[in-house]
Amino acid sequence: MSSSRRYVRFDADVETPEPNTPPMKKVNPKIVKKISRVFSEDYAKSNETILDPRGTRMNRWNQVFLIAALVSLAVDPLFFYLPIIKDGMCLDEDITLKISLTIIRTIVDIFYAIKIYVRFRTAYVAPSSRLLGRGELILDSSSISQRYLSGEFWLDLLATLPVPQVMTWFHIVDKTELISTKTSVLYFIMIQFILRLCLTFRLGSQISKQAGLVANVAWVGAAYNLLLFMLASHVIGAMWYLLAIERQGLCWVEICDTEPECMHRYFDCRNVNFQPRETWFSNSNVSVTCADADNFQYGLVEDSVRYSIASANFFKKYSYCLWWGLRGLGSAGQELQASPFIAETHFCILIGITGLVLFALLIGNMQQYLESRTKRLEEYRVKRMDSEQWMHHRHLPHEMRERIRRHDLFKWITTRGVDEEEILRALPLDLRRDVKRYVCAELVRRVPLFDQMDERTVDAICERLKPVICTPGTCLVREEDPTKEMLFIMRGRLDSYTTGGGRSGFLNQCEIGPGDFCGEELLTWSLDPRPSVIIPLSTRTVTAITEVEAFALTSKDLKFVARQFRKLHSKKLRHTFRVHSHQWRTWAACFIQAAWKRYQRRKAAAMLTVNEGSGGLEFNKKGNRGSRRQSGLSILATSMRAGRSFDADDVIRSPVPKPKDPEFLDDNDD
Repeated sequence: MSSSRRYVRFDADVETPEPNTPPMKKVNPKIVKKISRVFSEDYAKSNETILDPRGTRMNRWNQVFLIAALVSLAVDPLFFYLPIIKDGMCLDEDITLKISLTIIRTIVDIFYAIKIYVRFRTAYVAPSSRLLGRGELILDSSSISQRYLSGEFWLDLLATLPVPQVMTWFHIVDKTELISTKTSVLYFIMIQFILRLCLTFRLGSQISKQAGLVANVAWVGAAYNLLLFMLASHVIGAMWYLLAIERQGLCWVEICDTEPECMHRYFDCRNVNFQPRETWFSNSNVSVTCADADNFQYGLVEDSVRYSIASANFFKKYSYCLWWGLRGLGSAGQELQASPFIAETHFCILIGITGLVLFALLIGNMQQYLESRTKRLEEYRVKRMDSEQWMHHRHLPHEMRERIRRHDLFKWITTRGVDEEEILRALPLDLRRDVKRYVCAELVRRVPLFDQMDERTVDAICERLKPVICTPGTCLVREEDPTKEMLFIMRGRLDSYTTGGGRSGFLNQCEIGPGDFCGEELLTWSLDPRPSVIIPLSTRTVTAITEVEAFALTSKDLKFVARQFRKLHSKKLRHTFRVHSHQWRTWAACFIQAAWKRYQRRKAAAMLTVNEGSGGLEFNKKGNRGSRRQSGLSILATSMRAGRSFDADDVIRSPVPKPKDPEFLDDNDD
């Protein structure tokens, strides 16, 4: 095989010939067949002139064609509004509307023609390979064409034909025919309309299965069914208008048959100025009889004659006809009064059946949408009712009940009844890790203690964080209680204070906010290489000032964090922990205060010693009058120099014991 020809191998059974092998005289049909079959994963290696039915380009084309198909479904019934009745009891056409509809319909037909070409270039899945998964795509052009020609090609061709343009511009019946015959020709447009409607439904279902376009959310399904209801009303209103034109034409014909000078072609507006027609119309009672609904049984279309709908402008008559269609479908034909005319009877039957089906679909989807919107709210109401019954059964005080109500309300406003942990558990591991990193990584990095950790450790910490929500006044941590979790504040402000284990007259208070943490005693306990079984007690009380959103790490999760901490530099981490720990800050403040008091006491003692020496010399000059005072001052100075005092606060120490230093590493070489 020459180097200018290349074969792409998509099957393990097909061997790719070497570049220097002699050219092949005849290609094996089995090899050609296997080369024309490709999996979707290998589609990028194949010929780009053949489209993948599950590819992005094909999906985008289907969405564009769906819009064109919906425009076509809205345009076709408008051809029924072409016949109009002018003054003088004659039938004419709205030329402006006719030209506009022809242009729009021709543009839409071009999309249908493009669709046929695209179908000839679109691969299909081999039925014999669907058992293996998604199946193999057939890329052979002849196979694609043969399959399409033997299947859906003829339906697409019938849907592409310009039927409305031909029927409106090229009159099939003679001008002298009855008006009912002329208008009945337009009903053939509905045949192609029904065909396009079926193709549009099938295309919409295909897009919905591939991309979830319609079934994405509940309101989309409700809007889709409302659109179908409006489209059906649009079609029913147009058919009602054409039936009204036909019934008025029948009235003219009946009067014309009773008068010998009348001819059917007189009701064409082209013959209005014809002299025999003018003579007949001036002597005929057709205008009196057919213009009054009481003189002729119009039945279902009586309103069109009474309000002269056929003679009004397009916007006015279209609006009235659309309202009539909505009223007929909404009532399922119960308010319609039909005459014995066979066309009206069948039309009322069609309205009744269509109205029942569409109304049931619309109400069902609307109910589903409303239930989906109010489902969470109804769950909250039921939970609130259960909570009220429980509080009443337990005779809880009013203040406690208000706290419970505030907490439930704040939790509902924050989460809308959504269980975040349940949603995350249903996700794959990598996606759950990415979501947790996006939500919590920045918060974890804001904690100086975790800022030096690598990405894997931060991801592991984020994966173990649990959300915590509390209202103002909630006590998150209480002093002298076991510390069960370490909290990282995401939003809100909290009051943190300690009384030094209940020491009288001692109070250390500060405010913590977003980025701070509390419960560091648990971290110190978990960092100990040989931790005790007893969980450490909290040294501070933390109370929420505003609504607080935080994340919690339990003792079990902190064990994992502790193992990761020991891999880092101990001195730097120990320094960071001391700087940002509220327990170490409190001890440092108390230590500084005690040192300052000792300094002040020593300073007072030194000044007293100096004063004692100068006073003794002065006393010796004056005599022995101050012997008693000198002995007292000597005793006081001696006791102060020895570190003793006469009061109970002789020895000044820090009222808070020194916290335990966390053991980040077993050695201190760093």
